[in-house]
Amino acid sequence: MNLYLLRHAKAEEPGSRYSDDSKRPLTEDGEKEMFRVAKGMREMELNFELILSSPFVRAKRTAEIVAEVFKSNKLRFSKNLASGADARNLIDELNEDYASFKNILLVGHEPYLSKLISRLCAGDDKFPLHFKKAGLCKLTVGELRADRCARLEWLLTPKQLTALGKR
Repeated sequence: MNLYLLRHAKAEEPGSRYSDDSKRPLTEDGEKEMFRVAKGMREMELNFELILSSPFVRAKRTAEIVAEVFKSNKLRFSKNLASGADARNLIDELNEDYASFKNILLVGHEPYLSKLISRLCAGDDKFPLHFKKAGLCKLTVGELRADRCARLEWLLTPKQLTALGKR
């Protein structure tokens, strides 16, 4: 299985305007950047059998942009990708509902995604990783479990992805 992890694009800052963190939207610049990033992802000829996103507004919109650029109707939402969720529940969901899928895009938040990458590649969540907003990571996984089971193939910045879309 190939797991692609995408951090949501730039969102409005937390604060009194958005007292509920789950409601913070992407900024206008974040939306524009995400379209450029998604075009770069498409240029890489990636293919997803599933786009699974956090239900938080900023991640949801990020996933919607990818689905739009890829002309995909394979978008679903999972509370197990929400900020502060338990990665073991996400792993259980993937194994129970999507085990036959070869290519899955997960859209979520920091530090959740970095900890998930660390858990799957190193067996714990202590591996320091700088995962930029609108960055994309590819993991290859044999048998998905909440322990060392994956290999980090690459981690791309939004600048690199945008450059790919300009080719």
